[in-house]
Amino acid sequence: MCGIAGYFGSRVIALEQEASCLALMGRRGPDARGKYRHSFMQGKYVCLLHSRLSIIDLEERANQPFRIGSKVLVFNGELYNYLELKQELADKGHEFTTNSDTEILLQTIVQFGCKGLDKCEGMWAFAVYDEADGSLLLCRDRFGEKPLYLYQDSTGLYFGSEVKFIFALLGHSLDVNYNQLYRYLINGYKSLYKNKETFFQEIRELSPASIVLADVSGSQTQMTYWQPSFEQDESMTYDQAVEGARDALIRSVKLRLRADVPLAFCMSGGVDSNSLISIAKRELGYDVHGFTIANTDERYNETDLVDYSIKELGIRHTSIPVDTTEFLPRIRNLIRYHDAPVYTISYYAHWLLMQSIAEHGYKVSISGTAADELFTGYYDHHNMYLYEVANDPELFENSLGNWQAHIAPIVRNPYLQNPKVFINSPGERRHIFLDREKFASCLLVDFDEDFSEHRYVKGLLRNRMLNEMFNESVPIILHEDDLNAMSYSIENRSPFLDRDLFEFCYSIPTRHLIRDGYNKKVLRDSMQGIVPERILTTRRKVGFNAPLYSFLNMEDNGVRSYLLDDSPIFDHVSKAAIKDMFSKEQLQNSESKFLFSFICAKMFLEEFSE
Repeated sequence: MCGIAGYFGSRVIALEQEASCLALMGRRGPDARGKYRHSFMQGKYVCLLHSRLSIIDLEERANQPFRIGSKVLVFNGELYNYLELKQELADKGHEFTTNSDTEILLQTIVQFGCKGLDKCEGMWAFAVYDEADGSLLLCRDRFGEKPLYLYQDSTGLYFGSEVKFIFALLGHSLDVNYNQLYRYLINGYKSLYKNKETFFQEIRELSPASIVLADVSGSQTQMTYWQPSFEQDESMTYDQAVEGARDALIRSVKLRLRADVPLAFCMSGGVDSNSLISIAKRELGYDVHGFTIANTDERYNETDLVDYSIKELGIRHTSIPVDTTEFLPRIRNLIRYHDAPVYTISYYAHWLLMQSIAEHGYKVSISGTAADELFTGYYDHHNMYLYEVANDPELFENSLGNWQAHIAPIVRNPYLQNPKVFINSPGERRHIFLDREKFASCLLVDFDEDFSEHRYVKGLLRNRMLNEMFNESVPIILHEDDLNAMSYSIENRSPFLDRDLFEFCYSIPTRHLIRDGYNKKVLRDSMQGIVPERILTTRRKVGFNAPLYSFLNMEDNGVRSYLLDDSPIFDHVSKAAIKDMFSKEQLQNSESKFLFSFICAKMFLEEFSE
């Protein structure tokens, strides 16, 4: 994991701007810094910057920018199958000067061109400049695990792992994009990746699974190098689904344990993180150290399950209590580092988790991102499953009975309390942008953006899951995970985001996904004999979702004054509406989320607006 930044165009980047950018890149890569400049012809310049977090081959020989022949690479990420690719390249006569995955990535591109990306399993954002023809290649991994921001002006193309890197190379910041801020406030985090906008005007992210090729004339071509397959194998039996998922997940974890430094595991009481931890411990013999945020709110407390798993697996464990001290100044620092509002309060807790992992000397963390989107992890998946099996009377009645017995008592979203909500109205989505009309009324400007989703496949449930994977949930998690981890110089790895595992899971017939009232039934059964039994039979979905007032004392006049004092946010949001909401003794869950978003939006504007 590293930081990259650069420029390609007709401008010579000033040395002080280059130095400023490299200084900002230090958290992403504290172990080494490098830079490269080249002029292909008069008036055509390239600048590549790199900061290194050493994970594989810790020697200086693997530092970047890395050159082979006329090609120069800066790379952020990991190529997990680099050993297999190294053998393939060696069979073709290639020789190597390092033991790094960086060299293997560039050798693969030298040998196979962009077609070689199909051979690569990993996470990445990289730039390759070719001195032979003056071209620049930018690329991002299949799922968008590693960020790459772009900005184009009349002089050329800027890029960076973080927005602040582009600002440093430009020598100035850009205007806030208020439409994105309104989306965040009114529709919540799931609205933020439904378009190409970011929190700053003219800044965009390179799409996952995409490359941009810029030639010396300045023209650019963007293309997609991976199109996932969504075709279900209707002949697949349930046992075959379970066996295939088990094998693919074990292979994925094995690849992602490759490192020349020890790894830490993010741990909860759920099946996702425990699947990864149990595979690492029981199947692969890894000395696991799990880290958990201990939530004292009984609605979200998983201490008993975590303690049970620790005892059953015999692993090392560190519990981090929720720290409410200095909440407001710490959130402001986090917003300043993110160059954006913090998307949900969960990621404040995640940041505390990363702090503890760093304090224990780790440079890599493992998390369970995307299990929900592969195997069915959300409450609306149960309702959509009922829609999918409605034409099979026996299966439907059995599934409805299980829903009434096991899901009805625990689901709180008012729309999802009706098991037939999607049977009655397949297009119902108000459960996602919950109470948006109420929050829109708090704005001083008109903003009305209805829910929309991409059509990937015909099936209602699978299409919802794919929207969560590529447009709603996973992009948000990856964005926050990356920045939180990198703020403490940690690389975050997500074994559920594996191409083979993804493509296998989306070949599983929909009818197999939920059984006996259990979501993630295929995952649960695939982990039989690996994950402790009680973890596999727990139905409640918890996650971290602390109430806002557990961090804020609204009886404190200093806190109230700070939140309601004059601020640029009140050019956009009604102070009276916010004051009324803060006066409530009890907040609905949606109101708590909105007020947290308000606080973050307030701080963001105070930091970044003119």
